[in-house]
Amino acid sequence: MIFATKRQVLLGALSGLTYSFFGTSAWSQGKTHTVEMLNKAPDSGERQVFDPPVLRVEVGDTVSFVSTDRGHNSESNSDMMPAGAESWKSPIGKDIDVTFSVEGLYGYHCTPHRSAGMVGLVLVGSVSEAQIEAAKGVRQRGRAKTRYSEYFDQALAMLK
Repeated sequence: MIFATKRQVLLGALSGLTYSFFGTSAWSQGKTHTVEMLNKAPDSGERQVFDPPVLRVEVGDTVSFVSTDRGHNSESNSDMMPAGAESWKSPIGKDIDVTFSVEGLYGYHCTPHRSAGMVGLVLVGSVSEAQIEAAKGVRQRGRAKTRYSEYFDQALAMLK
C-alpha cells in the first residue's frame, strides 16, 4: 500500500482544483520565448545585439527580453507596430515580458544602442510581405539601418 501525507493530498487536490478552475485559460494560452540583450553575439561576434534578432511567434505568446548583459533595454518602435498594438519600454538593465495580442510586424530597439544597431523584429501570427515592405520604408540611422535591412531579409525568408 502507498500512503500519502496530508501535504501531498492537499497539493494534489489544489493542483486539480487549479486546473479545473483555470482550464485552458491564461496559464496555457501562449508560449514564452526568450530574447537576450547582449554586448556581443555568441555566434558572430557582432556587438550590441538582441539574440535572436528576428523571432516569429503566435498571437498570445510572450517574449521575455532578458538583460543578460548590463546597460540594455527593450523598447518598441512606435513607427513599426501594427495599429492597436501596445507599446513597451523597459528600464535600462531590467527584463521585460511582452505578450503580443495584435497580429503583425513589430520593430524594437535598445534605447542607448539604437544607432549602434541594437534592433530587432518580432513577427506575430500571419505577417505579409507588404507589411515587411512598409516597415522597410521607416527611416533608420547609423548601424540600425544596415541591421534592419538584414533582418527584413530574414523575416521575408521566414514567410516562405
